[in-house]
Amino acid sequence: MWKKESRTLKLRLRLQRARDRWITWREALMTAWPLTLVVLLGFGVAFYFVKPAPPRHLVMSTGREDGRYHAFALRYKEIFARNGITLELRLSQGSGENLLRLRQGEADIAYVQGGVASNWNGKDGWEGLYTLGSAFYEPLWVFVRDDRDGQYPQRLTDLAQKRITVIQENSNARALAYRLLLANDITEKSAQIRPATRAQDEFAAAEALQQGEIDALFIIAAPESPIVQVLLRTFGIRLMDFQRAQAYHRHFPYLFRLLMPEGGVDLAYNFPPQDTELLAATANLVVQEDLHPALQSLMLAALREVHGGSGFFQEAGEFPAYRDSDFPLTPTAERFHASGPPFLQRYLPFWLAVLADRFLILALPLLTLLLPILRFAPAIYSWRIRSRVCRVYGELKFLENDLLRRRLEALAPEIHADFMARLDAIEADANRMSVPRSFSDLRYTLKMHIQMVRERLAKMRDSADA
Repeated sequence: MWKKESRTLKLRLRLQRARDRWITWREALMTAWPLTLVVLLGFGVAFYFVKPAPPRHLVMSTGREDGRYHAFALRYKEIFARNGITLELRLSQGSGENLLRLRQGEADIAYVQGGVASNWNGKDGWEGLYTLGSAFYEPLWVFVRDDRDGQYPQRLTDLAQKRITVIQENSNARALAYRLLLANDITEKSAQIRPATRAQDEFAAAEALQQGEIDALFIIAAPESPIVQVLLRTFGIRLMDFQRAQAYHRHFPYLFRLLMPEGGVDLAYNFPPQDTELLAATANLVVQEDLHPALQSLMLAALREVHGGSGFFQEAGEFPAYRDSDFPLTPTAERFHASGPPFLQRYLPFWLAVLADRFLILALPLLTLLLPILRFAPAIYSWRIRSRVCRVYGELKFLENDLLRRRLEALAPEIHADFMARLDAIEADANRMSVPRSFSDLRYTLKMHIQMVRERLAKMRDSADA
């Protein structure tokens, strides 16, 4: 019998503990849900200002298939592929077509030669387009041959009445050559100017210059270009020295002065035979305004990887850089040029850095909101429990005040019964009240006070009977 009662007692204790735990969790949840709602609202506000994850597909407009633009873009494509991004390359006829594709939303990023935008449509015609900076120089080579008196043209003005060929890798080269000639009052009426497509006629044009069939050859190409290397080593052909390069830069801010040192091509044969100044435009990466910042950072990192080394006309680390001001820099590019890649992308894979960056943007405001909430949550929890007890105390106080007003009066049986009914209702409320175990002292203190009032009521009834 004793064992059976012991098991029953243990079962009741377990049930009581389970009930106490449930009450504690219920009160915690009832306290937490308004705070959780506030946190969720904060999360929603923070999420509104966080850009979505970067797209996995990007379109880039380059240039001719055999040109430098497309060759470099193929290397960018490999870098993007290593980071899980597909870079789609679309061939074009040059910067003009690239700009149109950007404006019409057919490309996200494109090569644009310095000066093309301002000379074609003015800076005000390309709202919504920004630049990541310049990737490399595009030097202008002007090769001339001596005349019958053994004299070489010294300036572009000396090419009046001469036969000129412009090798155009794209329309940009031809436009730049024509602008420089026009600035020196040389037009198609004062000289014989004819274009030559790079793919078919470049070596034919070089041979024509060597044979004396033309007098000058314009070409925009890399120093390593075969035609440039051939003409630099050809006797009787000289690279024009732009001694007024600084003046050209003042008239055409997108043109920069480059120096070809004496013997820079060939020390043994001393090619060129003297220091020679050249003019060069820049190849710039222009993007849509809404291109995801993470993709901008990835493209800038690709530019640094491909073009950041030293070259014939550039020092290590010189590119990418902000050289051409036809388009404003994106905020992402501005930070990159000032302080390098984003902190997380220096140490983490691209996809992980993007994920962590988005998480931090969400987490920081949430932590700012959550810390004060967590600080005041215990106080709010305690207030909720105590307010429940205080409500019953308020009812008990009202009853006691009524008793004090009737202190000098005899308690009639019906009045005493009314007070007892009210007191029983208050005690029933106290008994039904569920509070966590840690606040049980409040409940028992309340019941003691109810008993004290009950005893006072009994004494008043006894006094009335006496």
